[in-house]
Amino acid sequence: MAEEHVVKQKERRGVVVSDKMDKTIVVEVTTVKPHPRYQKVVRRTTRFKAHDERNEARVGDVVLIRECRPLSKEKRWRLIEILERPE
Repeated sequence: MAEEHVVKQKERRGVVVSDKMDKTIVVEVTTVKPHPRYQKVVRRTTRFKAHDERNEARVGDVVLIRECRPLSKEKRWRLIEILERPE
C-alpha cells in the first residue's frame, strides 16, 4: 500500500514593511534564538515577498503568510490574514 506524502506548509507571522508593488507585500519576520556557542539571544530578521491578491495589507500591519508554489522570481508566500492593524 502506497503511503501518502503530506507536506505541511510553513506559516510565518510578520510585519508589512512595504506595499508599493501591485499585489505584492514585503513582510519582515523576526526570529529570536540563542547563539549556538555563546548562548546570547540573537535577533534575526528575514524579508519575504508575499502575494496579496486584493491589495488589502498596509505598512505596519501584522500578517500571517503561508508558503506556496513559486508565483514569480522571488514570491513564494501568500497572505493568509491580517492579524493586527496599527492605530
